[in-house]
Amino acid sequence: MLKFFYNAAPNPMKIALLLEELGLSYEAIPVDTRKGQQFAPEFLAVNPNAKVPAIVEGDVTAFDSNAILLFLADREKRFVCSDMASPERAETLSWLMFIASGIGPFSGQSVHFRHMAPEPKTYALNRYDYEANRHWGILENHLSTRTFMVGETYSLVDMAFWGWARLLPFVLGTGDATWVQYPNVKRLLDLINTRPAAQRAEALKSRHSFKAELDADARKFMFPQNERLEKNA
Repeated sequence: MLKFFYNAAPNPMKIALLLEELGLSYEAIPVDTRKGQQFAPEFLAVNPNAKVPAIVEGDVTAFDSNAILLFLADREKRFVCSDMASPERAETLSWLMFIASGIGPFSGQSVHFRHMAPEPKTYALNRYDYEANRHWGILENHLSTRTFMVGETYSLVDMAFWGWARLLPFVLGTGDATWVQYPNVKRLLDLINTRPAAQRAEALKSRHSFKAELDADARKFMFPQNERLEKNA
């Protein structure tokens, strides 16, 4: 059976959605990053980068959420165009990598500097808030002329989008006003949320308890780079 290493963060939830859409049997294995479980030797053997998600099935191991999405969709021949030379395949890869290299990193850094970083942080927050909004603005404009991310067909790109879009008010710190600025993002998010697979994916995180407190131990595991600051203080 496929083993799915996860927590409730945006990137693992993309994979939860795809697994549910595909109807694959899997064992959900929680990795509590606030407890440092990502650094356990048995997990580092799966992903040496110490991040979730990751999957193991037989002799197959894959990590990085967008790589897993593409691997599983290609393998199952669902939710992705299989014509390697087609315009649709090129568009699919372009938007998938846009989410991988733009939406995810800039949204993640916006969250970090908005909600977690110590002061002073004005410069860094301004940079990542600007870039997060710029990237989401590109998606908003893109979705103004189509139902889904790639034409009129629900695909793995929409699943990659869904993982982060669910948390956009938190990412940008703008609450309900977020959806006034990004109505097309909200339209697609709502559409995906009506799918039974999305509802099952959301329910997955209730199977396991994850540490909620961002205490000193959690910060040590989540932000190990801070030890350098302490040593140089």
